[in-house]
Amino acid sequence: MAYVDGFIIAVPKKNIVAYKDMATRAGKVWMEYGALAFVENVGDDVPYGELTSFPRAVQATEDEVVIFSWILYESREARDAINAKVMADPRIKFDEAKDMFDGKRMIYGGFETLVTL
Repeated sequence: MAYVDGFIIAVPKKNIVAYKDMATRAGKVWMEYGALAFVENVGDDVPYGELTSFPRAVQATEDEVVIFSWILYESREARDAINAKVMADPRIKFDEAKDMFDGKRMIYGGFETLVTL
């Protein structure tokens, strides 16, 4: 059964180009190790809700944009094996990301696929 890691973060608008470059490089590493898809999306129509919303969830400010991302794997077992390889790969530089956005406000999790059409 397919498995997905999902992420939501707030990135300062001034860092979007640098974030895109970093995500492109990271995505190539994930794909090299076996991810089926690596997708990064920048918020375009994500209103600030009264109770809940993507911006509210990550405490996005006026100068930030919400990024909604996911990585698709063949299975949970494949995800665990791929992520172990990615985390050990020297091309993945976590210090680069911490200078680009506040990782403490990132929401992430692993999901089993329920429906695919």
